[in-house]
Amino acid sequence: MYLARILYPVKVLGPGNRVGIWFCGCPRRCEGCSNPELLEFQKRYETSLETVMSLIKKIAQNHVVDGFTITGGDPFFQPEDLSHLLKEIKQISDDIIVYTGYMKDELPTTLLKNIAVLIDAPYIKARNNNCLLRGSDNQTIYILSEKYRDAYKKYLATAENQIQNFATRDGYISVGIHRPDFKF
Repeated sequence: MYLARILYPVKVLGPGNRVGIWFCGCPRRCEGCSNPELLEFQKRYETSLETVMSLIKKIAQNHVVDGFTITGGDPFFQPEDLSHLLKEIKQISDDIIVYTGYMKDELPTTLLKNIAVLIDAPYIKARNNNCLLRGSDNQTIYILSEKYRDAYKKYLATAENQIQNFATRDGYISVGIHRPDFKF
């Protein structure tokens, strides 16, 4: 699998302290993509499920993991790897948000059953108007898990977009829903 980042605690892409996971690879090439560096598969990002889960388990041993947010690139561009990852992380928390440029009806139901919240549709720069959890207003938030329906309805009614910055060995990564004119 090709994963570029695993960050914790991500507090701006869903409720609570989340593990953020960024997949590589995306065929869409949306203008204004927030992660253009993740569009291509890069050898340096190739890893195994075992390595990823080892890191996530270390995080979970020492910190509260309220959920996971998976984005990219596009996680559904690696559907088999995404499927395996979902089954593993679900043992830690089944509050899993997944972003994709695909439409919900294009996605396999076998994967959707392991996701609490899906945010679908391609990013459209001209429609970026600071919608909560969405890069552009054409994207839809689907609460797929009844277990989390009330909690997410409350979250969506009260939360606001925020930006969170993480220091890395290569510089900084700015996480969250950015406006199209955002400059780091």
